Amino acid sequence: MFGARLIGNIYGQVWRYGGIQCYIRLLATDSIAFLIYLCLELLLPIPKITFAIPSMDAEKKKTLYEYYKNAGYKLKVYDYPTMYAAGGKRHLREFDIEELLFRKPIVVADERTNAYYKDKVVLITGGGGSIGSELCRQLAKMNPKKIIILDIYENGAYDVQQELKIAYGNRLDLQIEICSITHKHVPLMEHNCIEAIYNNVFGTKNLVELCEEYHAERFMMVSTDKAVNPTNVMGATKRMCEMIVQSASTHGTVKYSATRFGNVLGSAGSVIPSFKRQIANDGPVTITDKRIIRYFMTIPEASQLVLQSGALAHNGELFVLDMGQPVKILDLAENMIRLPGVQGITVQEIGLRPGEKLFEKLLVKTEVLDKTDNRMIFIERDTPLSAEEIQQKLEMLKDAYDTGDDLIAKETLRKVVPTFRKPEEVNKEVAPLEEKKECKKTGIKVATF
Repeated sequence: MFGARLIGNIYGQVWRYGGIQCYIRLLATDSIAFLIYLCLELLLPIPKITFAIPSMDAEKKKTLYEYYKNAGYKLKVYDYPTMYAAGGKRHLREFDIEELLFRKPIVVADERTNAYYKDKVVLITGGGGSIGSELCRQLAKMNPKKIIILDIYENGAYDVQQELKIAYGNRLDLQIEICSITHKHVPLMEHNCIEAIYNNVFGTKNLVELCEEYHAERFMMVSTDKAVNPTNVMGATKRMCEMIVQSASTHGTVKYSATRFGNVLGSAGSVIPSFKRQIANDGPVTITDKRIIRYFMTIPEASQLVLQSGALAHNGELFVLDMGQPVKILDLAENMIRLPGVQGITVQEIGLRPGEKLFEKLLVKTEVLDKTDNRMIFIERDTPLSAEEIQQKLEMLKDAYDTGDDLIAKETLRKVVPTFRKPEEVNKEVAPLEEKKECKKTGIKVATF
């Protein structure tokens, strides 16, 4: 810095005045300034380092982050937040956990998607939640005719409405409705199978029937990778919902589709809020098993995927996303401890929760999937069931629900969802294989959930 300034000044002086005395004065002045700078750097610790170049290469940013973090500096970013409110501006902030991916965000939405939603009336169930609210933000940019925010939690729906009103004013027509949304917490649903079936399965059935009754143009279901060979009640109910939606596409008048994605960083149901609370309370940070790996997405990526897959859908598709490489939850916990610069917090292993897998199977296998116009989105080949078969499964679940017995309900769920297995069986099969693969690798360096 000082060298560049000195050379520039010398050339300037030569051009204007010339003379050796000018060079001597400049050299002396910059030398003194340089010595003062070195003394200040040695005597006074630098409180923080600020990253202020949004276009910086991801790998370089990761290298600098690790170097300065290991050196003990506090790090900040001058940029938009990774999940920012509509109309937000750049400002000085802490690193967001999503930025520890150190990769370019996956941009899914395009002009074709924007054109599809323009002048449409869109109802979003769970619109006040973390993913639902981001769907509202993304949709608002596409000039819809109206967005209807449907949620059981009125404060969440109200907050999104107010945020969008501030950003768009009267240009955006907003309406709030209150209803129940899908239950998604794995441990809670393991102990409340009756409620999971009632809310998730029969709630989806009700929405499908209402769409047919009121002649909706399109129904888009948000599913999860936990529906793939499920080992828990939540995943099994989501798989049943997929079957209901795909079956409806064969005999209904509405166009149906479902979209699967993996764990979502920063969502209300993710592990991030739990880790943050534990760190704020001086630990320990608890993880269920140090071997666990998961696929990940950010909330904006997940929301864009849902919107574009809906625009791509013809009828009956089950969309899945190429989620990239799986990542280790242990690395996430350690990175989150380092993020605020705290010391002395440990990671504690507490054992797998009921229904929890050690490893999620790779979602994308291109040999059994069809491609779409977007290289990140695929369509799974899955034969829909007939209306009669779905009705028979629903009657079995209704009878189980009427007993009020969670154990009976879970066993019935295993009968209607043939791929529903016990987690102990799956973990026993895949753990040795995955651990063998892990030994061949140098290790997964970037960790997020």
